Amino acid sequence: MYDDKWINVDPRTKKLSLRFRVRGFSRQFYISTGLNDTKRNREIVRSKRDAILNDIALERFDSTLKSYQFKPSGKDEDFIKVLPTQFNLDELWAKFLNFQSQHLEASTLESDYKAISKIIFDMPIKSFSDAAMMRDFLLKKYSYHTAWKCLAAFSRCCKWGINSGLIECNFFEKIQLPRLKKRSHESEIKAYTLEQRDLIIAAFENHPYLSHYSSLIKFLFWTGCRPGEAFALTWGDINTECTRISITKAYASRVRVVKGTKNDKRRVFTCNSDSRLRSLLLDIRPYPLSPEKLVFTSKSGQRINLKVLDKAWRGNQVKNYHYYGVVAELASKGIVPYLKVYSTRHTFATWAIASGASPEKVAYWLGDDMKTVLTYYCHPDVTKTECPDF
Repeated sequence: MYDDKWINVDPRTKKLSLRFRVRGFSRQFYISTGLNDTKRNREIVRSKRDAILNDIALERFDSTLKSYQFKPSGKDEDFIKVLPTQFNLDELWAKFLNFQSQHLEASTLESDYKAISKIIFDMPIKSFSDAAMMRDFLLKKYSYHTAWKCLAAFSRCCKWGINSGLIECNFFEKIQLPRLKKRSHESEIKAYTLEQRDLIIAAFENHPYLSHYSSLIKFLFWTGCRPGEAFALTWGDINTECTRISITKAYASRVRVVKGTKNDKRRVFTCNSDSRLRSLLLDIRPYPLSPEKLVFTSKSGQRINLKVLDKAWRGNQVKNYHYYGVVAELASKGIVPYLKVYSTRHTFATWAIASGASPEKVAYWLGDDMKTVLTYYCHPDVTKTECPDF
């Protein structure tokens, strides 16, 4: 009935040890035998294991472990340990975040972990022994996606805790929620056709209030760069002829800091002397030229952020009145489908590859790896429609 799952070799001492759990106790029990891993010694340890099992069955288990100690060569406490769960979820999560902060950007911590930290703070249940109750609480109070995201993060935290020697097992490993499959309409379109792209650009150019942002929209569509990279671009990043654009940094809107690019890949985007992109840069270049001056700014002359761009693209709610952004208005009239701002990057990648550029070159232009470009940014179905030349 029982095998040797209780019996292990301690990686620190290289000696045989017993690790086991007993129903009714939240902690894990650990006994170091002080014995080398030999066939004879394993038989001795098995005998001790069987004695413990017998006491458990007879309901006389000695939770102090004094009855089950091996004869040590040193102090008793060197050989017998009861390993309780020393941390609650909030305590381990705090240590996990402290570790993550040493190698992750502040913007990543803000976007990926801040909301989960708040959820943990608000949860009435924090003991690892109540992991299943945590799952049920999350499902009851939050959306399925949020509950799934939290449990996945809790599991990563526990794996880190195990590797750091802080806890003994992943309490959330067996209660993970299945990831929801995307609805069919969610995966149908992620990039615009060239005709739709040009309709959006023209709509921005001719908008009575938002035409100021048409230059930024053109730049995003024509380079495929991330919005944050465009927000951080200065004229010192562009050569005098406006044929070379150095993309080396990004503006993280949530934490309001300029940092390296998402994956720290620096790149130079080149454009031909007769290209639309070069003409755009020459048209908007200020005089006198200052290398520190931002290439794209808000209508008030300040740095653009995601909130400003989203208002221009999608719209905004002011008290009881909702006004459409440029793209949302086009979508409401059935002129183009509504896609998020990041579709500018998908559109560029899709049409660059469709026009004959190699995936390796497109990956360099985007500052990403080829696998990511082909898996996430290239949408061949979009190119099947009749469109003008790229």
